[in-house]
Amino acid sequence: MLKILKIIVLITLLGSSNCFSQTLGFKILNNQKRVRIPFELYNNLIVVPVILNNQLPLKFVLDTGVRTTILTEKAYTDILNLTYSKKYTISGVGDNADEGIEAYVTNGVSLTLPGIKGNGHAMLVLEEDYLELRNYLGTDVHGVLGYEIFSRFVVKVDYEAKILMLTTPEYFHPHKGYEELKMTVEDTKPYISGQLKYEGKNPINLKLMVDSGASHGLMLKSDSDKRLTVPEKNITCNLGHGLAGDLHGRVGRIESFGIGKRSWSNIIATFPDNSSALDSLKASNIFRNGSIGGEILSRFKVIFDFPEQKMYLKKSKGFKDSFDYNLSGVNVKAIGSRLNTYKITEVREDSQAAFSGVKQGDEIISINNISVKQLNLETINGILNEKENKTVRLELKREEDIIHTRFKLQSQI
Repeated sequence: MLKILKIIVLITLLGSSNCFSQTLGFKILNNQKRVRIPFELYNNLIVVPVILNNQLPLKFVLDTGVRTTILTEKAYTDILNLTYSKKYTISGVGDNADEGIEAYVTNGVSLTLPGIKGNGHAMLVLEEDYLELRNYLGTDVHGVLGYEIFSRFVVKVDYEAKILMLTTPEYFHPHKGYEELKMTVEDTKPYISGQLKYEGKNPINLKLMVDSGASHGLMLKSDSDKRLTVPEKNITCNLGHGLAGDLHGRVGRIESFGIGKRSWSNIIATFPDNSSALDSLKASNIFRNGSIGGEILSRFKVIFDFPEQKMYLKKSKGFKDSFDYNLSGVNVKAIGSRLNTYKITEVREDSQAAFSGVKQGDEIISINNISVKQLNLETINGILNEKENKTVRLELKREEDIIHTRFKLQSQI
């Protein structure tokens, strides 16, 4: 099954870091040296179980790109009668960027994961679920957890087995068979070097943030280096969903890209229209040429050693999987309290789906003669991006009409 590129932009706390000073209290329970935590994987994002204040079971994305825990909806902290020390209006990125995003800070929060617990954390709480993580991942996701975990432990991510291994730093020893890479941690975020090659041009050395909270493979800021040009053959499309709506940009193929000793040919790269605005969401003025996300990270077993500023990589079975971008040209999100209604949010211009008459706002009733009641969003997206020349049959509801159509999956780049 081919993976889909979908950037989900997540924010870090804005403003003075002094406002959010905290005691990072994560510890492994029962005096253990390490702990294994199973996780779920949705669209290349790691989702872990978290219990808030010993009472409320939730699910959070594990994101190397955020400083402080984010809760996506204030209703959850209201249930626990938590108090808020500050209120903020945050600028978003997207179609509705002029509209302010309301958020609050609550302190003294406890967060419990299988085998570990942290006390005394600050947490940013959004007024509403502006990110719509649950809708775009098709499962209940309630927040984002980041630096508090990575600063305390050496974190091994086995994407294939869907297991996290957290080790107390003093007991960590490098694993055999892993390549060691230099990683710098700046403003709580990890950066590594990469090398990019356009056809007929000299290689370009890049500084890239490692962003486990983004589903894309390689994102490049064209304004960071005049040599980072959008490939001549590219498509304009919706790159994902941010705090203030949809994000737009262009997607094309690069001749080759590598990190450490590993490289790929004909890799997909995304070029957001407003890359400086993307940086504002990460609350960092640190220079970078772009980022690598889950589409690349999931091809490895990855070890993050923030204390020693190192990253270790070992190829997994999916290392050589092809890079493809949304072969159907259709974006879908799950809606409803049970996330079992599937609405088409975008149909890319000149895609086979567009030519077949599929329209934004259509509801999917069945796909390849299988009722969506038997499927989930991950499976539906997989069918819509399985392989080139594969025929997809859709039954759609458009207002009061039922429409049947078919088209072949095809790459536009």
